Amino acid sequence: MQGYILKIAYKGTNYCGWQVQPGKPTVQAAVQAACEATFGAAVSVTGCSRTDAGVHARGFTALVSGDLPEIPINSLPLAINSHLPDDIAVTNAEVAKEGFHPRYSALGKEYVYTIHNSRLRDPFSEEYSWLFPKHIDEVKANEICKAFVGKKDFRAFMAAGSKITDTVREIKYFKAERIGDDIIFTVAADGFLYNMVRIMVGTVAEIASGKELMDIESIISSLDRSNAGITAPAKGLYLNKVFY
Repeated sequence: MQGYILKIAYKGTNYCGWQVQPGKPTVQAAVQAACEATFGAAVSVTGCSRTDAGVHARGFTALVSGDLPEIPINSLPLAINSHLPDDIAVTNAEVAKEGFHPRYSALGKEYVYTIHNSRLRDPFSEEYSWLFPKHIDEVKANEICKAFVGKKDFRAFMAAGSKITDTVREIKYFKAERIGDDIIFTVAADGFLYNMVRIMVGTVAEIASGKELMDIESIISSLDRSNAGITAPAKGLYLNKVFY
């Protein structure tokens, strides 16, 4: 059984997330079709995560396995890309070691979220950032982010209705910086709950732009989603790195 690890970048705008869904366009389905065309054989494609509809990725990891012919590793990304649509690309490939699993072997992930902090729309970033017209104090935002760091129960930052019972995660770092009219949030953790990053970003953006909410420590200890802020839209979120 031959296996290859693929690093994939994609724009999630036109897809209903990573995972295959009958009758809907998904990134996994597109990658699988491209790999089968490349190898001329049936393949199994396993991803590192289930990104939601509209979420993007710069460093998504997938394992392609099956009874596959050998293809020179340096040529493999180009070969697969020739069968992919313009909004998905394989950026690196390597031979998988025995026992590797893109999800269960991962030590953590890094996400980036982009806010376009302006009253004016930017047509060039419309699909890839959240237009937030109220001014965000980036210094205050960065200070607020620090309160999330550590191993804590983040139930208050999980989408209501999620069936996950173990809601403890360890955030390694969470920071915000301004680049022109954009506020860039970067966060890494050993794992994330459903919509966790988007709720974190929405909460920080609201507080740092003047809305009165409970402080982050109090929101976390409350374990109550209703105490946190809004859920930022999917289009500003990128899976940036997976750590192994």
